[in-house]
Amino acid sequence: MKRREFVQYSVAGLCAVPRLSSMAFRSPVQAGKKPDWLLTLIQTNDSQLERLREYRVPDPQSPAYGGYVDGAEIPNPHSTVGFIRTAGCALATPESKFYRSEAIAKEMEEALRYLLKIQHSDGTIDLLSTNFHSTPDTGFVVKWLVPVYTIIRREDATRYAAQLELLKSFLQKAGETLIVGGIHTPNHRWVVSAALTKLNEVWPDPRYMARINEWLGEHIDMDADGQYDEKSTLIYSPLTNRVLITIAKGMNKSELLEYVRRNLTMTAYYVHPNGEVATDASGRQDKAAVGTLEGYYYPYRFMALHDRNGAFSAQCKSIEATVLEKAYSQLSYFLEDPSLWQELPSPTSLPVQYAKAFPASGLVRIRRGNWDATVISQNPTFLTFHKGRAVLQGIRFSASFFGKGQFQGTEIRQEGKDYVMEQKLDGPYYQPYPKDSISPDGDWNKMPRSNRKQSEVQHLTSTVRIREISDGVECDIEITGTDGVPVSVELIFREGGSFKNVIPVTSEKDTYLLKTAEVGTYTLQNNTLTFGPGLAQHKGIQLRGALPRMSSPTVYLTGFTPFRHTLRLS
Repeated sequence: MKRREFVQYSVAGLCAVPRLSSMAFRSPVQAGKKPDWLLTLIQTNDSQLERLREYRVPDPQSPAYGGYVDGAEIPNPHSTVGFIRTAGCALATPESKFYRSEAIAKEMEEALRYLLKIQHSDGTIDLLSTNFHSTPDTGFVVKWLVPVYTIIRREDATRYAAQLELLKSFLQKAGETLIVGGIHTPNHRWVVSAALTKLNEVWPDPRYMARINEWLGEHIDMDADGQYDEKSTLIYSPLTNRVLITIAKGMNKSELLEYVRRNLTMTAYYVHPNGEVATDASGRQDKAAVGTLEGYYYPYRFMALHDRNGAFSAQCKSIEATVLEKAYSQLSYFLEDPSLWQELPSPTSLPVQYAKAFPASGLVRIRRGNWDATVISQNPTFLTFHKGRAVLQGIRFSASFFGKGQFQGTEIRQEGKDYVMEQKLDGPYYQPYPKDSISPDGDWNKMPRSNRKQSEVQHLTSTVRIREISDGVECDIEITGTDGVPVSVELIFREGGSFKNVIPVTSEKDTYLLKTAEVGTYTLQNNTLTFGPGLAQHKGIQLRGALPRMSSPTVYLTGFTPFRHTLRLS
């Protein structure tokens, strides 16, 4: 299974809550002068708009006329809202090639009519892949669409009167469900609250404020490391930062910014040398996904200006230099609030030399310039290693021990310079069932193992010790207890590179053995990662009870218990 690529996709209205004076940035810029980074986002938004138009339903006879389909050609509210948001930013921006485009304005009007058509009577929309009559998904689209309403009303309320009226109808109807509807996940609380905050800025309503305060009464779900409950560094942590800023600004609650500040500070230690973000501890769909920091651009920029924070400025500059175009979906934040256009404080250095534990997330991050390693507990993939673009996505191992020998370490403990994880397994056999309790019909399921005496119990203890060495890390793997058990160690690499000193396993694509005492290399884009020494005592690479092999280039080491091997990565 591959690691997945994920690409993420001052208020003019009246406001019932006064703006925080602490959020007024120094040296306001003239609204007509847009910086280069903002022009890049506008150009990327234009390109995205051209692509989205290909997904429009153009047939007036279709029930989905004016709506937008996804890659499976299913008309849906989210694709339609994606067009509306992108089109609204373009229509209201003089630097866009679609500025005041009559064709785009007409398509936007038709998209809004379709959106109203599929909005349920209770104000909700559906996420067709999983959620129906969904308050959280309604919150997501409301927080996207209120800024569009603000931007195009500020641009020309008369020209876009039809679009504004349709938007208002959808948004106010959605607001009725947001003040009563429920949620599924921790971040949904803050998404719904941010949506209500934006509604309240344009159409003040005490019910909106009461519901926001009800959700905030549960307190923000941040652990001692500075991470949110879902630990979703690619998707939901940056999202939560964005919506907490929205609530803090709109509800005059500057105390919420401390959570954003802590998360942004922590995130600096989750960045690989190639600019990707470590996702190994995530509890959501981005776990072990490949992705970059574009989702954090608005939070880092807002907080850099708010706090005059040079480290946050440095992250902004890094994002601008590498993946700025991917942040185009945040364009509405910057069009809505021109104070964000001003120059950032002078950047300071980013952390690139550290060994830092994050106990609440169950991982340790080690970085030394161009290489880094992540040690992960409670996870079959317990170690990753990046050297520039050359990436060892993970190490796993298993033993064919009663069909349950896949290693998954307990919590990480530090012993001197070592990070240590263990797993203890038992493999019992069972004696005859107690005579006075035997089921008369001989039904096996009525005679549970828990009531049988165990005998010939076999034991297996696996211990991993990881330590830093001069140019990388080394990992001791020790498996003891029952002797003669086959062992298979997997080194799972990123696709696209080339190997040296490995032997192909002819029965499997992209599968290799590293012979005993050999040292292998993996090279990608002039970065070379060295691993070894090898061990190849048998060819049983896929053992019973082990997880299926991933569809990525994988090098195996094999042996038998008692198993003791030290693997060096550099």
